[in-house]
Amino acid sequence: MTIDAETRASLITTADALADAARTATLRHFRSLGLSAESKEIARFDPVTVADRLAEQEMRAILSRERPQDGILGEEFGREAGSSGLTWVLDPIDGTRGYLSGTPTWGVLISVADADGPVFGLIDQPYIGERFRGGLGMSEMDGPQGRRVLKTRPPRPLSEAILFSTFPEVGSPEEGAAFRRVSEAARLTRYGMDCYAYALVAAGQIDLVIEAGLQPYDVQAPIAVIEAAGGIVTDWRGGAAHDGGRILAAANADIHAEAMALLNGQ
Repeated sequence: MTIDAETRASLITTADALADAARTATLRHFRSLGLSAESKEIARFDPVTVADRLAEQEMRAILSRERPQDGILGEEFGREAGSSGLTWVLDPIDGTRGYLSGTPTWGVLISVADADGPVFGLIDQPYIGERFRGGLGMSEMDGPQGRRVLKTRPPRPLSEAILFSTFPEVGSPEEGAAFRRVSEAARLTRYGMDCYAYALVAAGQIDLVIEAGLQPYDVQAPIAVIEAAGGIVTDWRGGAAHDGGRILAAANADIHAEAMALLNGQ
């Protein structure tokens, strides 16, 4: 889909407005002693808080005013059809477990996608005050140290690489075994960063993120940010990843190929 300059400016401005609203909503409840959570599932703890719902409601209200022709897919309130060919994909708090724990590694994920996947994405960490943007000709971050261009790491061997994942078990037993093949070959493996790990790939701090069982709203913003910074995000077979599932995010083509070979038992 071709996006003209006027639409490009509107999308970026709107994304920032959504992130600003979500910052206010999420920080209102972050580290509050009375914060509680419900679980969306019975078999495992999959939390949702009042802040998740409030942040998405406020983002949707902005979209209804500023971009009413666009569709919306949000984690908390589902899908809303549009007519423009563009869909906003919203995760109001990616890393609700971290949010509940008081760690500053959760984030707000905002992206806008056409039929082929995300064209622009934003990862925002409200408490730290960092915002990572990618797509539509942009690749940059704002934070306490100012604004800078995002650029992924150049190639280095997997034996020197830093790998992240949110959960040590990484999905099914088979998926976990595949992940461990890569982890055992990497220099350092760390866990529990949720969307912030993808931001670190875009910022050139780490080499890989490998996860499984993700939803579109978990990955579309990270895809846009990482690819704009020079990285690669695919499924474990090298295919498109914007529908979620098994995700391999890499700083460059060399480390991506090395990790994918081990994921697939080669």
